[in-house]
Amino acid sequence: MIGQTQTVQLNNIERGQGSHTLVFLHYFGGSLQEWQTVIGQLADQYRCIALDLRGHGDSPAPETGYSVDDMTNDVAAMLDQLTIGSYVLIGHSMSGKVALNLASRQPVGLQQVLLVSPSPPHPEPISANDRQDMLETHGTEKAAIDTFEKITAKPVSNADRDQIIADNLRTSEAAWNAWLTLGSKEDIADRMSRVVVPVSIITGTNDSAVSPDVQPELTLPTLPNATFETLDGPGHLIPYEMPDALTDFILKKLSGSGA
Repeated sequence: MIGQTQTVQLNNIERGQGSHTLVFLHYFGGSLQEWQTVIGQLADQYRCIALDLRGHGDSPAPETGYSVDDMTNDVAAMLDQLTIGSYVLIGHSMSGKVALNLASRQPVGLQQVLLVSPSPPHPEPISANDRQDMLETHGTEKAAIDTFEKITAKPVSNADRDQIIADNLRTSEAAWNAWLTLGSKEDIADRMSRVVVPVSIITGTNDSAVSPDVQPELTLPTLPNATFETLDGPGHLIPYEMPDALTDFILKKLSGSGA
């Protein structure tokens, strides 16, 4: 296990059962709640587990330990604890980088990685002004609402809107600041040659948080065998904006792997 930071017990939900497990990881400033609709469509065939990363959702929020390796260590420890055999990692945005980092360690049982609008292995291209604005305004309802409006492009229900805003507001200051100043800037591209399982990427054509251009420019060159496709219409929060289409994408990739 890389790094000396003590792992934390991640909050998780589990639904369904089956010989294969799907492990869902959420976006920066989100929580496992984003996966509820998708999991509801998959739990009749698969064991589905979703995790809150440290400092997010209902997981502990230590003051330190928010590097990509620290977050990866938490996930790895949780998977060991949950006794998972054959599994697929599904990572969104920030957690896409965590999922790729875990895959680079070649863990036993991992069959493939599915990424939704992932943060790339190279430093994520966020403008200095945007970083500063997010650092200065986090924790205010206005900023959370503004972020929701910026990162979604298709309508979502009022309940989902409220969840997205609430998750933003309850993300710990330590986790929020660390991702913007450190984690998103980390470069783990040199580890991608050790990713030996299939990787499939999907993003929305109207994603203003991680532009679709980021994937062919900063992710695919590090993963020459990865596949990439786009969904027409959604922004950054595909699990909320187009859950049915995302479920179809997941099922298509699982059928190709024999899972």
